[in-house]
Amino acid sequence: MVDPPAGGLLSKSMKYFVYVIKNEKDKIYIGQTNDLEKRLQRHNNKLPHKTKSYTSKMGGAWSLIYHEELQTRQDVLSREKQLKSYQGREFIKSIIRTRGVSSVGRAVAS
Repeated sequence: MVDPPAGGLLSKSMKYFVYVIKNEKDKIYIGQTNDLEKRLQRHNNKLPHKTKSYTSKMGGAWSLIYHEELQTRQDVLSREKQLKSYQGREFIKSIIRTRGVSSVGRAVAS
């Protein structure tokens, strides 16, 4: 007999996001979540959050400028680490230069 997948037979497939936000002061934040909409609300003080967080200290409205959807938490943590590296930050800067500040980038990993 084969064991059911973790979470049971009816477990829902979870999606994870790595994202980049930017505020009016041109500060950039790279993070990951499983609920992108809720996370953006938290960054913009629409939901309770830590008062000493980076996005709280930097203030201003945060806008989504890029995100990727991945299937596992391990994948999203790995991609977040890549985007926080020198090459990843250069990639983000190129997106900002190419698309402008107000556009949203999307990439869906397969």
